Amino acid sequence: MAAAWAGICCSSPPCVTLSLRKATYTYGNIMEQRCFTLNIPSQDYLKEVDYFGMVSGKKEDKFSATGLTPVRSELVNAPYVKEFSLVLECRVIHTLEIGLHTQFVGEILDIKAEEAVLAEDGLPNIEKVKPFIFAPVYRTYYGVGEFLGKAYSVGKAVQEA
Repeated sequence: MAAAWAGICCSSPPCVTLSLRKATYTYGNIMEQRCFTLNIPSQDYLKEVDYFGMVSGKKEDKFSATGLTPVRSELVNAPYVKEFSLVLECRVIHTLEIGLHTQFVGEILDIKAEEAVLAEDGLPNIEKVKPFIFAPVYRTYYGVGEFLGKAYSVGKAVQEA
C-alpha cells in the first residue's frame, strides 16, 4: 500500500512508525503478521505509488497492474518491492490507537539499499534515492528539495550573533 504517515521514531533500537486506518487491507495484514516492510520509492515510480494508494490489494493485484515485482523477505512475513532502492524490514514492537488511525512502531531488522543510492560512506544519499512526500491537504506530491545546510552547524550563526 502507499502510506503517507511514516517516519523515523527512534535511533536505538532503530525504529520507524507507520500510521494506518483500520479499514485498510494492509492494517489487517500487519495486525496478523506483526511485521511490515517500509519501501522508499524514487520519484521515478510516482505513478505506480499513486496507483497503489488508489486501489485496495483486497480487490486488485497491484503488482500485476503496475509491473512492479514483489519479493519475499527472508526476515519478516511481508513482501517488499524489488524496484524500490531502499527497503526497511520491520517487526512490530508497539501499537497505539490514535482516533481513526493505528500507529505501528516497527523495529528495523534490516535495511536493503541498492548500491546506486549509497554515498561514499555507505549510507543512503537522499539526492540519489530521490524520495517524494505527500501533502494531504491538497493531495499533491513533492520531491525532496535542495540541500539547505548541515544540521547542528547552520544554527551556530545564532550562537555567534
